[in-house]
Amino acid sequence: MKKMMFLIVCVLCTVAGYAQQGPLATTQYGVLEGVCESGVNVFKGVPFAAPPVGENRWRAPQPLQSWQGVRSAKKFGNDPMQGNPFGDMGFDAEKKSEDCLYLNIWTPSKTLTDRLPVVIYFNGGGLIAGSGSEPRYSGRQMARHGIVAVTANYREGIFGFFSHPQLSKETSYKGSGNYGFMDQAAAIKWVYENIAAFGGDPKQITIVGESAGSMSVSALLVSPLTRGMIARAMASSGAVCGRRLFSLKDAEKQGVEKLKELGLKNIADARKMSADELLAKTQSGGLASYCLDGYFFTEDPTDAYLNGHQQKVPLLVGRNSLEMSPQAYLGGKAPTLENFRPALEATFGDKTDEAMRMYGLNTDRDVLGKPGVDFASDQFIAYGTWLFGYLHAKTSGQPVYRYYFSRPRPAMRNNELVAGLAGGVQKKGDSDVITIPEYDEFKGAVHSADIEYAMGTLPTNRVYDWQPDDYRVSDQFINYYANFIKTGNPNGLGLADWTSITGKERPTQLILDVDSYEEYDPAFEQRNLWLMQFKCFGSR
Repeated sequence: MKKMMFLIVCVLCTVAGYAQQGPLATTQYGVLEGVCESGVNVFKGVPFAAPPVGENRWRAPQPLQSWQGVRSAKKFGNDPMQGNPFGDMGFDAEKKSEDCLYLNIWTPSKTLTDRLPVVIYFNGGGLIAGSGSEPRYSGRQMARHGIVAVTANYREGIFGFFSHPQLSKETSYKGSGNYGFMDQAAAIKWVYENIAAFGGDPKQITIVGESAGSMSVSALLVSPLTRGMIARAMASSGAVCGRRLFSLKDAEKQGVEKLKELGLKNIADARKMSADELLAKTQSGGLASYCLDGYFFTEDPTDAYLNGHQQKVPLLVGRNSLEMSPQAYLGGKAPTLENFRPALEATFGDKTDEAMRMYGLNTDRDVLGKPGVDFASDQFIAYGTWLFGYLHAKTSGQPVYRYYFSRPRPAMRNNELVAGLAGGVQKKGDSDVITIPEYDEFKGAVHSADIEYAMGTLPTNRVYDWQPDDYRVSDQFINYYANFIKTGNPNGLGLADWTSITGKERPTQLILDVDSYEEYDPAFEQRNLWLMQFKCFGSR
């Protein structure tokens, strides 16, 4: 009897121990133990480079060291150092730290031996904030569409984008800066080399991002650090195209001035400063400028796309209908044509009258209507996004699919909150923020509003009172995304037809809303005016 009881206890202990063990994956650096969440195997807080601390601060990501035994991958790694410049960010990591180079993997592969398509999402946040632990980027729904989904952190603000002549002297390429972009490239390389252990296919990696993440996608496609590792790309509301990079010399000069402001003599002293103190003294991370460093960027990105030097992969790219409020360009003045005109003059000069006509800015009422929104959005980020798709379609020989996301968010559940610029959320009465007015003439999708729809993560955002139509839009968006990640073509059964703009004189775009449809680009003349004004791209 005692023997029998002993055997039963042993069996129960064995079963309990087995039940507690999560999925295991063997990488080049060691074994990881994840967790199974509702049928999806998840590996969180996976390191992809050495911690960028101490002497590694302001250096390219250094090689990861192997570990012995089984490393737990059940919690998110540290978020990057950052302030709180936006009101719409929530994080699931336990803390922020300079030791932040971690990624997260959601895989539907049961045996971890499949060869499934892979997507890597890079967060937005102006290159000064954000993290792969944000619930809105969760890869769970992508995994349920048969995709291995990855989010990856990168250094933000002054930790990721800082140049200085002393830093340039330390490198073989005699340049500095762009460390956040290098982190992204290192994450892609890690995924390329290790994702097969999670059921992913390294030959089917799609990169995607929104805002600063979208800018990152356009940057990664022209960097020599990612050559041969990207199969497809998706970009939402952002690009490095259309804006000239800082020269290395100018970026270094900016870095020298920053050290003076901090009261520091040299880089050695700056590396001794704690991350918390550095962050506190540089206001949400401070610098977020990128430059022609000769390593990550060996050519101005716009020139690279113009000359066809980018990686030639299928691209899905789009923008939201209300990327920026016209208030951002009024300087606190009343919304009149007279007060709005200087913003257009700064861009179009002696063609301002023509630009105002093309945008439909005819009366004061138009300033806070769709005409004013269209210009403010173009000036902020929409034109650069359009140019990215336009140039890639011209010089890559690959299909480019363009969308226009127009679904406005529903009302907020908390009436003490109001919308801020760039998709943020603020408390009523905050005196130091600009809020977005309610438009009688035009209601649109604000900057960053597309994220939860595209990733199928609406329930993670409890700020808004999501309605059935919001889930209808999300169902379309995530299916377009999933189809593109799998095949390079977003089309599929039950979805509105979406044609590539490549090779078309007057391309179309998909209007993504409750009832999606395709239309000819209505901003054709406006875009042509931008191209002619900047002269370097000729007439459309």
